[in-house]
Amino acid sequence: MTRLRQALRGAGPMAAVLGVAVALVLGAGEWAARSELDNQWDNLRRSGEVQALALRGVATRYSYLPFTAAQQPLIATLLHNPRAELLRSAANAYLETVNANAGSDTLYVMDTSGLTVASSNWNTPASFVHQNYHNRPYFRDAMQGQSGRFYGVGKTTGEPGLFASAPVVENGKVVGVVAVKVRMQPIVDTWTQLRDPIFVTDARGIVFLGSVPAWLYKTTRPVPGQAVRQVQFDEQYGPQWTPQPVPWKTQPQQDPPGGEITLAPSGKRYLALEEPLPDLGWTLTLTADSRAVAAAQQQAWALASLASGLLVLGALYWQLRERRLQENRQARIELEQRVQERTHALQQAHAFRQSMEDSLLVGMRARDLEGRIVYVNAAMCEMVGYTAAELIGCLPPYPYWHPDDLERHWSDVDTVQAGKASPQGRENRLRHRNGSDVYTMFYTARLIDGHGQHIGWMSSVVDITAQKRAEELQQQREAQLQRVQRVITVGEMASTLAHELNQPLAALVNYAAAARAVSVQAQPQLLQDTLAALSAQALRAADIVGRIRHWVRQQPASREPCDLNATVEQSLSLLLRAEARRHGVPVRLALAAEPVRVSADRVLLEQVVLNLGLNALQAMQSQQPPAPGRELLLRTATEAGRASLQVLDRGPGLPPEIAERLFEPFFTTRSDGLGLGLNICRSIVESMGGELLARNRDGGGAVFEIRLPSLASSP
Repeated sequence: MTRLRQALRGAGPMAAVLGVAVALVLGAGEWAARSELDNQWDNLRRSGEVQALALRGVATRYSYLPFTAAQQPLIATLLHNPRAELLRSAANAYLETVNANAGSDTLYVMDTSGLTVASSNWNTPASFVHQNYHNRPYFRDAMQGQSGRFYGVGKTTGEPGLFASAPVVENGKVVGVVAVKVRMQPIVDTWTQLRDPIFVTDARGIVFLGSVPAWLYKTTRPVPGQAVRQVQFDEQYGPQWTPQPVPWKTQPQQDPPGGEITLAPSGKRYLALEEPLPDLGWTLTLTADSRAVAAAQQQAWALASLASGLLVLGALYWQLRERRLQENRQARIELEQRVQERTHALQQAHAFRQSMEDSLLVGMRARDLEGRIVYVNAAMCEMVGYTAAELIGCLPPYPYWHPDDLERHWSDVDTVQAGKASPQGRENRLRHRNGSDVYTMFYTARLIDGHGQHIGWMSSVVDITAQKRAEELQQQREAQLQRVQRVITVGEMASTLAHELNQPLAALVNYAAAARAVSVQAQPQLLQDTLAALSAQALRAADIVGRIRHWVRQQPASREPCDLNATVEQSLSLLLRAEARRHGVPVRLALAAEPVRVSADRVLLEQVVLNLGLNALQAMQSQQPPAPGRELLLRTATEAGRASLQVLDRGPGLPPEIAERLFEPFFTTRSDGLGLGLNICRSIVESMGGELLARNRDGGGAVFEIRLPSLASSP
């Protein structure tokens, strides 16, 4: 009956342990699946930004070619005399040369009926000459006096590509069209090397570019009949194209950012993230295999099951141990009487040994064969901040192990237990109880008892923190000097580059002016207009280079009327909005209803706003945990003849010791910073007659404010 009652008493705790084990397994699987899913979405977002940038680069790289060729007088002359063989040959040679230098696929000219009169591939079997492209949208757009862009399968070559066009205008009338074809196969080749599919759809939902050839020209959603007829008329995806659905089904996620597609008939599932490209009229879709989420969940279940098993075994061991303790309690009472007889003698020996140990400056630590600490002296306790009672009996990991070096500490334990401890010692970083770092040298040897048996290890520990701090301080000073030298070198390189580039640009302006004078004497109006445009572009380039030289040489900046509202929008479009999205921080604008006009260097002012915005995002990112309601707020206003632009965040704010030195050169709170950003920003604003101020924000966070003299608004 006694054993039965003991079993019943033990059943309650064991049931609780089993319940905790089951909950641990289920919770671990759910947590692992959610964590892996969030990781997959983050990877898709970052990859989407990179791929979207690459697509935009390829799509816009050659858009200038049709416009440039349309300005060539030879093209307009050919369009007026399409049967003149000499003109056609000259135009073909010109287009071939421009196309070869630019690296595009084909550059060609069409008359108002869509008939190609000259082409860069005039001497190839797939020549565009005498081919008619009147049904192509890019031709129709150019005939309306607009630039055109169109992706489709070539009517002549059968190879897909991106077509861009520009009108040839003479006396306000469109007399022809210049178009360029660009192959996008190189970017597709890079996609085929990726593990998961990636594809692009047009505005109608038709896949026209992707890493899986079998999906090309299939529809992701129903296409209206009128749109189908338009695509067939344009021969966008070949003369035989008919709408066919893609081989997958799309299921939206309960918690976006994306959805999930299931391939038929394999049933393979992918996470799918759509990245709209509104400026191109396309949608980029990136995918990730859903099996990674399931694999992470299964691994978590396996690990949690193992941990639960260990928990149950531990509970069983605890029950057995309690039973053993109860049985041995009586025996211990008898043993204690014997121990008391020898205590006095041992106390005398211990007092002598303790006095000797307390006089040592080197820390001493002894461990048994299991790694349990069995002895520490006073020097060791002072070194780590723990008492001997707190350390003796501890098994690895020890409380003074540094959390950043756990793998190294475990490796040292394995090395010592394998009998491979280095006689030259081992450097280790420990964590003092007060949170400070302690650098030490450990020298470990075998611990042998009186019978010659190996019973553990004895380590002597030398504190080298002061020496280590001195070495780190010296390294920091050397690194700072190197950074300063790099900044000076960059300034000198920028000044030299600006000087060297300005000379050829000035020569280009002089040559253009001389050519204009010659054309005036000969009365060729068209040549004069062309060279005038060339001169204007060269002057613009020289102005940009001059801006760089002025800033590097600290000369007064050139100013122009500009709008602070437009400056905010441009900074957002450059980088700020993308960075805010990457950090998960919403951006809110509170811009003045009317334009806030100031006299400033627009490019440098945009750079100041961009720098302040990035600093605000980094400040909010460094705050752990994140502040509630964190946001990046940009606000403009005009008051009493002064215009202001404020950048507000919900970060940790500006402590007094930081606020006093905020704008000092080379002062920074970031380990990877130069400490020059805010100093340069203030110098730029002051060069424009303004001031840059910083203060703490009500409710938490910081405010950086640019103040400039306001210009009167135009009527």
